Amino acid sequence: MKRSGRLVAMTNFFLENPRVHKNLPSFTEKYHAAKASISEDLDIIDQLFQEEGLGYLKRTAGSAGGVMYIPESAYEKSVRFVDQLCERLKDPNRILPGGYLYMSDILGEPHTVREIGRIFASKFSDMDIDVVVTVATKGIPLAYAVASFLNVPVVIVRRDPKVTEGSSVSINYVSGSSKKIQTMVLPKRSLAEGSNVCIIDDFMKAGGTVNGMVSLLKEFDANVKAIGVLAEADDEEEDRIVDTYTSLVKITNVDLKENIISVQHGNFNKTIR
Repeated sequence: MKRSGRLVAMTNFFLENPRVHKNLPSFTEKYHAAKASISEDLDIIDQLFQEEGLGYLKRTAGSAGGVMYIPESAYEKSVRFVDQLCERLKDPNRILPGGYLYMSDILGEPHTVREIGRIFASKFSDMDIDVVVTVATKGIPLAYAVASFLNVPVVIVRRDPKVTEGSSVSINYVSGSSKKIQTMVLPKRSLAEGSNVCIIDDFMKAGGTVNGMVSLLKEFDANVKAIGVLAEADDEEEDRIVDTYTSLVKITNVDLKENIISVQHGNFNKTIR
């Protein structure tokens, strides 16, 4: 195979298999190329990934040495994307009762959701995440996007138990915004004890839902390493239950009378690598 063909094939492998360790001999055997040639190919691919803001190749030396693709979103690229997201969310037609915003169209766009997942994965890439957890239903596409870049499974917390999922653990929690008692359920088989968890949600007001997930995960002795929310509401009348989290956008004001939405960057640009 010519170098051009190898570069295409190897680049496709890395993009389809993030965070998968591959030793160099496997490449030399598959493409019938010298180790030096494969090493040069990896240099080219690594340079391209970094120039395009897609991440980098992490190499390890020694007898078990190899290479792994670490997906990331370059800081400048992330800022531009969130700028565009803020502009879209300022549309007054998105205002829903209670000061919430309509975001289902954004959560239904594969390219947009994928880029959101890449940004969160960039932030959490060094946290040794074992599983991404979300609550049904709107956080599901975001959770799968993040998990695809971290190359880990997704676990979905539900409001009601399902017969098809076997025995479950359930807790009652108080919603941060409505102050109502609600229930969360997670099947016992869905999460191994002691797992390192990343929680992903689409919207956070007071943080009651996220805090409920944290409480539920304690029943599995899970370690909550990271919390990511697409949008947070900046409401001075609500006491925020959750302190440590990463948000992409912040809804600072929803004026129902003037039909105006004020949106700014969340705290991701203060914490992203």
